[in-house]
Amino acid sequence: MTPSGSDPAQSEAAARTARLVAAKWTLLIIGHLARGSLRFHELQRNLPGISPKTLSDRLHQLDSLGIVSRRVYAEVPPRVEYSLTEKGRALLPLVNSLEQYGQQWLPPDDSPMP
Repeated sequence: MTPSGSDPAQSEAAARTARLVAAKWTLLIIGHLARGSLRFHELQRNLPGISPKTLSDRLHQLDSLGIVSRRVYAEVPPRVEYSLTEKGRALLPLVNSLEQYGQQWLPPDDSPMP
């Protein structure tokens, strides 16, 4: 982490990354896709509480940013699978760090936050 008042380009890059990963569901989607390609309904099943519209919107955004790849198979009915690109896999250390921090420092969901 750079100290306050350091290189503005680094600060802006950090801010852009924070906006990306702060979007609701983004890190959870990336975390699930780290295990391999998944179909839409598999992602939805693994993310209880996400609406189909939200999942669709988030996948579209991640695809347009080159973080997720959408592959359509020429089958009837069509099969679509989502996977991480190299750019998406580059976010995995961040996802892993957040998981480790949560396990070490934060109470379980059923515990009250201070």
